Amino acid sequence: MLATKGYAALTAKAALQPYAFERREVGNHDVLIQITHCGICHSDIHQARNEWGISLFPMVPGHEIIGTVAQVGAAVTAFKVGDRAGVGCFVDSCRTCGPCREGLEQYCDGGTLWTYSGQDKTGRVTQGGYSTQIVVDENYVLRIPSTLSPAGAAPLLCAGITTYSPLRQWGVGKYHKLAVVGLGGLGHMAVKIATAMGTEVTVLSTSEHKREDAKRLGAANFAVTSAPQTLSKLQGYFHFILDTVSAPHDYNTYLNLLRTDGTMILVGAPEKPAPVEAFSLIIKRRRLAGSLIGGIKETQHMLDFCATHKIESDVEVIPIQQVNEAYERVLKSDVRYRFVIDMASLK
Repeated sequence: MLATKGYAALTAKAALQPYAFERREVGNHDVLIQITHCGICHSDIHQARNEWGISLFPMVPGHEIIGTVAQVGAAVTAFKVGDRAGVGCFVDSCRTCGPCREGLEQYCDGGTLWTYSGQDKTGRVTQGGYSTQIVVDENYVLRIPSTLSPAGAAPLLCAGITTYSPLRQWGVGKYHKLAVVGLGGLGHMAVKIATAMGTEVTVLSTSEHKREDAKRLGAANFAVTSAPQTLSKLQGYFHFILDTVSAPHDYNTYLNLLRTDGTMILVGAPEKPAPVEAFSLIIKRRRLAGSLIGGIKETQHMLDFCATHKIESDVEVIPIQQVNEAYERVLKSDVRYRFVIDMASLK
């Protein structure tokens, strides 16, 4: 077994603290990655505080992992020692079901194995990227283009693919009008990626002070949703709405901004269910959909797309000793737009 250092939540809602644990030895098809950077996702906070009721403790969070390959198994062909590599939200799946065969491992019928707070076939609980190293099957490791900085690339493995996948799935592109609800970790990536796809992007936000950032990131328009004239002016305007907000809010307000056959896609995950009025959908034949990250192949496409278009996440790099403070700042929306942990601080 491989002795590993990390930071963990020992119980629900407990502050994260230093934690020593063991990784498995490198198998024939495994890649050992020395972690250099790991992003902080809002879902890390949900999980560490067991807000979804599915968490396993002790928990080392982190699924936006960037590092350097330190060892490969005898049968590994896709990576060699010294390569830059990444690990996203999952580290295994059944590999035989329909979704897996179609490259949609995140929807695995047999159960996707999440990077942390998951349980593998041996019953061992997975631990994430707030740590010095990780061992992952090569089929679930990603190649990180050399033109991307490690800190700027880390959030692409969750925030990037979470927004890229639905835009690609629904064919959002030129001649479409897209609203991005919320300008946070997910929202700012949605603006960058959709703009690179040639889409007219409007940011819908409750915060007037984010107007300048929205324009800097590439948005053509910005609207403050708390202003009554905003909702009346934009009725029936958008082909698509990408809702990135994780706090409770009224979906019907935004559905009414869609034109006929428009689609609203949820990628944010509020803690509580939200009511949807039937007529918000029936009128103008609108659709309400959801999307969950992306498969390995699509995530690699996203990374290559971002490298081509020089897209990275806007990040604030912190030492791991500030992780609890960072969690509180995320909840206050006091970050532009993603925290990334420099794992050299753990060593």
